[in-house]
Amino acid sequence: MIEEVVALVGGEILKNRVALRTELRDDLPAVLGDRIQLQQLVLNLIMNAIEAMSAVADRPRELAITTQNGEPDHVVVAVRDSGVGLDPKSSERIFEAFYTTKPAGMGMGLSISRSIVQDHGGRLWAVANDGPGTTFQFTVPKYK
Repeated sequence: MIEEVVALVGGEILKNRVALRTELRDDLPAVLGDRIQLQQLVLNLIMNAIEAMSAVADRPRELAITTQNGEPDHVVVAVRDSGVGLDPKSSERIFEAFYTTKPAGMGMGLSISRSIVQDHGGRLWAVANDGPGTTFQFTVPKYK
């Protein structure tokens, strides 16, 4: 499913000169969820990452998407960018509806993304990278 979304946004990745790296483990179990909603979630996180790197001119624009086993009965997906990073003042609010840090943003993408994850029994969070950028991670339950 992640590979399908990556193929869909391939043109945006090239246009924005983003170096993409994926580490999608092939030994993970299937997850339980609505495929279209999960694709929308991944698409939103990737597009946000690309936009977060649009102003970066002094270093490579790097996007990494990884999957791994997480807490019991969950799979973890991480989308890591080398963009401008999170403002500590706004990091608590980024998942609120209608809150945005983008000039032309509506403030709905991350709110909807969190709702999708929660509706699937997982969670979504963001952490500042040790270097530049931010990593958004979410969990989804494994199919039993």
